[in-house]
Amino acid sequence: MSNVQEQIRDRVRALLADGTVSYFIGWGATRFEDKTMPIFVTKPEDADKLVWNKYCINGTAKYLLDDRYPDGKIGILARGCDTRAINRMIKDKQAVRENLYIIGLPCDGKENKVCEGCQHKNPLVYDEIIGELVEDKKNPERFKDIIEFEALTPDERYEYWAVQYDKCIHCYACRNACPACSCKECYADQAREAWDGKQNNRNSNQVYGLTRVYHVGDRCIECGECERVCPMGLPIMRQTKKMLKDIEDLFGEYECGLSAEDEHVLGEFDLSDRDEFM
Repeated sequence: MSNVQEQIRDRVRALLADGTVSYFIGWGATRFEDKTMPIFVTKPEDADKLVWNKYCINGTAKYLLDDRYPDGKIGILARGCDTRAINRMIKDKQAVRENLYIIGLPCDGKENKVCEGCQHKNPLVYDEIIGELVEDKKNPERFKDIIEFEALTPDERYEYWAVQYDKCIHCYACRNACPACSCKECYADQAREAWDGKQNNRNSNQVYGLTRVYHVGDRCIECGECERVCPMGLPIMRQTKKMLKDIEDLFGEYECGLSAEDEHVLGEFDLSDRDEFM
């Protein structure tokens, strides 16, 4: 058992015992050695169910959307990516900072390919930190795949995505795992035939995928949960990163969720916008 895991359990046990929080969101073990799952700890004696290891992959912040108006404070274990999501939720008024008790966990990567390009390994917002801070590094290859993809012809790009969306089964796992997907009712669940069908075909799948990309465009915190949970292996982050690259090209360096004060790049209007059409 790691020293950090012991400290997590001790702090969660104490915070539940003294009533600081009503429950804690973290990770627990499963019957598979290389898998963990999100768990909710409500009793001090259950704090020993919490684990911290290289398989703690699932994002924790998404679950805050299931309890927007808590009776007491919600405790949450949060890595850099989770805290970016929390900042975004606070900005979007989907969470209230005063309702949260955040234990920040420095993270040098997990058994998850998206961790290789992480630029924020330390928590960005927290009430306390457990563990040693690690070095944050800019990822020079953040948009490498996108630059290579942009070199293809329009027909080649279309054919690539056509093949990908032929595989989509409309399960909405990407939406359900994404912390930026915070609408109480998703447009995709609204019965409005002729503008977004439910059929499992190329056109419907492409409309859903592209609409979702635009919805989360400047709010993506690059956690990669959408792509990780896709049962069909769609390279969903490639689309979202294309949006993020376009944002940087148009508005300058940008990363979402570094602060709860971040502006909505695609949701703000400015009369001094440099584009003449504005």
